[in-house]
Amino acid sequence: MNRRRALLGAAGLATTALAGCLGSGASGNSGSSGNASGQSGDALPAPVKGDAEASVTVAVFEDFACPHCRTYNVDVLPQIESEYIESGTIRYEHWDFPIVNQQSNDAANAARAVQDRADDAAFWNYAGLLFENQSSLGADLYGSLASEVGLEADPVRSAATNRSYESTVQGDKEQGRQRGVTSTPTVVVNGNVLSEYSFDAISSAIESAR
Repeated sequence: MNRRRALLGAAGLATTALAGCLGSGASGNSGSSGNASGQSGDALPAPVKGDAEASVTVAVFEDFACPHCRTYNVDVLPQIESEYIESGTIRYEHWDFPIVNQQSNDAANAARAVQDRADDAAFWNYAGLLFENQSSLGADLYGSLASEVGLEADPVRSAATNRSYESTVQGDKEQGRQRGVTSTPTVVVNGNVLSEYSFDAISSAIESAR
């Protein structure tokens, strides 16, 4: 009986690692109160941390409203940071792939506003706060979290509600589609799309690519 329970537990963990948020595609531009082409200038690049010149690139397609993405950021990303990002072993990138609901797009626009108004470091801090406060996503939160990372609240809040960076967000999503991404989070290591987002799977892919 104990062995059976252990096997069932292991199966549950595997299922969790393989699970992800699947969208109907309805989140795209639906519910937007702004113009998807409202962003001025060129699309923003993917936020990066780690060594920008590293030979191994880990790109993660995420949705700020996806509970699986929150789990990944809380449980898996800290291990990746400790083992590979802080040492400069990898180039780590965030790519937007909004699929869950309207807040998926709004939150992505808010985060990109932070990146545009500050830098990648501010983006990563803000992104972490979004995942920590996922149950409260909304205009008020986008503004208050902007203040926490040292920016004025109103411009970031407005960027979210008007979707001022939607061209960047949708550009990311299209890149994901071209790579075969259908759910979040999806981890891509040097162009290879992983079937799960557990630390062991990502670590194995990184080590193989080094």
